[in-house]
Amino acid sequence: MIFTTTNNVEGREIDTYIRIIAGETVAGINFLKDIGASFRSITGGRSAGYEEEAVRARESALNELWNRGQEVGADAVVGIAFDYSPMGTSNDMLMVTATGTAVRLKPLQ
Repeated sequence: MIFTTTNNVEGREIDTYIRIIAGETVAGINFLKDIGASFRSITGGRSAGYEEEAVRARESALNELWNRGQEVGADAVVGIAFDYSPMGTSNDMLMVTATGTAVRLKPLQ
């Protein structure tokens, strides 16, 4: 399956727009990462723990999007966008959503 942030697939023509699909994941941030991030906010620099968690959450959301595309028989998902939202009573959870339009492509000639 082809994934793209653009609204078309270069060199291919879209035959059918199936529907909008989404993949979501919610990741928890543990207290050790919070401690490291607090230290980084004082001293400056990047928070590797948070970055790693964000990457894992994004990949998980993409995997969910892939699965949903397979379920609806898509050849591609176009116009993919990501949304990151804090969740939980202490904002200690991160929800990542990947959305796009599932499409079928015209066969290659």
